Amino acid sequence: MGEQIKSAANKTVGQSIRTLRINNGWNQEYIANKLGISVPAFSKIETGVTDVNLSRLEQIAHIYEISLVQLMNLYNDGAVPVNLDLQVTQKRLSEQEAEITALQRKVIELYEELRGDQRTSKG
Repeated sequence: MGEQIKSAANKTVGQSIRTLRINNGWNQEYIANKLGISVPAFSKIETGVTDVNLSRLEQIAHIYEISLVQLMNLYNDGAVPVNLDLQVTQKRLSEQEAEITALQRKVIELYEELRGDQRTSKG
């Protein structure tokens, strides 16, 4: 079972690497030269035939100017590209923070209102 998971992971990472290469308009030879390996060796990485160590994955991520996490998570469920746009993510986070702040204010207002009602009924 472990080998199947490993093989699937290699194929998914390879697919991510290939997609990034094509999106950048680069050929396998260009990336292979940047990595200091042969074209067949790089082809085996893209097809998931070769186990890629962390050091090599970091080199590849550096070439594409993305983080290792982005490289590893380019595909969700092996088929759907994940949005890597940091600005979109930051905007969503800001919107959620604003919503949380508004909810916190509402809770404080309700607490103060409840506290005021309790004081009035005791007095």
